Amino acid sequence: MDDYSISTLFIVLGVLLFLSAFFSGSETALMALNRYRLRHLANKGNRGAHLAQQLLNKPDRLIGLILLGNNIVNLLASPLAAYLGYRLYGDGGVLPATALFIAAVLIFAEVTPKTLAALHTEKFAFSAAYIYTPLQYVAYPLVFLINSITNNLLRVFGVSLENKALKSLSADELRTVVTEAGGLIPAKHQNMLISILDLESIKVEDIMIPRNEVLGVDIAEDWDDIRTQIVNAPFTRMPVYQENLDNIIGFLHLRKIFPRIVENEITLDELRAEFREPYFIPESTSLNTQLLNFQREKRRIGLVVDEYGDIQGLVTLEDLLEEIVGEFTNDPATFNTDIYPQEDGSYVIDAGTHVRDVNKALKISLSTNGPRTINGLVLEHLETIPETGTTLLIDGYPIEIVHMLNNSVRTVRIKPQVKKSPAG
Repeated sequence: MDDYSISTLFIVLGVLLFLSAFFSGSETALMALNRYRLRHLANKGNRGAHLAQQLLNKPDRLIGLILLGNNIVNLLASPLAAYLGYRLYGDGGVLPATALFIAAVLIFAEVTPKTLAALHTEKFAFSAAYIYTPLQYVAYPLVFLINSITNNLLRVFGVSLENKALKSLSADELRTVVTEAGGLIPAKHQNMLISILDLESIKVEDIMIPRNEVLGVDIAEDWDDIRTQIVNAPFTRMPVYQENLDNIIGFLHLRKIFPRIVENEITLDELRAEFREPYFIPESTSLNTQLLNFQREKRRIGLVVDEYGDIQGLVTLEDLLEEIVGEFTNDPATFNTDIYPQEDGSYVIDAGTHVRDVNKALKISLSTNGPRTINGLVLEHLETIPETGTTLLIDGYPIEIVHMLNNSVRTVRIKPQVKKSPAG
C-alpha cells in the first residue's frame, strides 16, 4: 500500500465507513418495518416494499448477508486506519489512529445511521432492498454456509426456525393498534372498531329487553283491542302471543298490514296468515355470533331463552348495532329516558335499567360481571331486601335507594364516585 497516496487511502477508508453505515442502518430499517403496512404497500404495487417483503420472508438469509457485509467492511477498514496512522506518525500513530477509527465507527457507522433509519424506516429500507436483492445472489454460497452452521446450532438448543414475523394479532393486540392509531382514525371510528372487538365478550342477555318490558300483541283479546294495540304500537315488529308471552305464536311485521288495519280491511284469520314463526336465541350467545345468525336467518328480532327454554327477554338487530355504532342520538336528555340528571351532579335512575346502559350514559364503571340491572346489582350487594333511604357503596359509587315496590328496587340515586385517598 506504500504506492498509494495518503489522500487515496483516506478516500478508501471513507468509502468503507459509508458501507458500514449502510449495512448498519439498513439492518435497523428492514427489521423495524411494520409487516402489515409492508404487505399493504406491496399489494398496492410498491416495488421497494415488494422487494423488502421478499427479503424478510427469509430473515436468516438477510441477517447473514448484512452481517457478512458489515464485518468484511469493518475488518478491511480497521487495519487501513492503523496503517494510515503509521504512515502519518510512525509507530506512535497506530494506537491513536485505531482509537479514532473506533470512535468514527461508533458515531458515523452505527449510532447515526441507525437513528436515521429508525426515523425514516420505509425510505431507508426500500432503497436498501434494491441493493440487497441482487447482492443476496452474489453472496449466496457464503451466506448459505454461514446460515447452515448457525441454524443447526440453533436446532441443537431447541430454537424453532419458523418465521413468525407476520403471525395473527390477538383481539387485545388489535385493540391496542386501534387505540394508538391517534389521528389516523377518527375517535368515533376508533370506538366503533373497539366495540366490534368487544362483541365476542358480550352476550345477548346483556343487551336484551327484559321480559317484563317486552311489548307484544295479545291475540286472545277482542279484535278491537288487537287493532288498537297494532295502531298504537311503537315498533314495526312485535311478538304475538296468546294470554301471556310463554304462549308465543310468532312475530308480526306491522308495516305490511298497517294500512289495512287502519282501514279495518283485514280479518283476524287474515292477520294470522301474516304471522312469522318465532325465533329463539340462547341467552349465552355472543353478539358477534348473533349478528351472523340474524344475517343468515334473515331476521331482525328474536326472543331470548334460558337453559330451560323459558323466555327471558327480546333482542333486536337495532339493539345489537347500537353496541357497535352507539346510540342513535347524542342528546344527553334523550340518551336514556330512565336516567335523570340532578342539579347536585347525581342521577336518579330507574333501577330496571341495564348496568351497561348506565355505564355508557354516565361514563362510569360499575361492574358488569354479575347482575344485568341496577336492581339486581343492589340486591346482590346487600344480600337482603333493603329499605327506602338505604345508601351503599358499589365500585366507589354511592347509590341511594329512592323507591321500593313489591320487594324490588324501583328507583335509585347514583352520586359521583368517591375518590380513594393515597393512604388507602
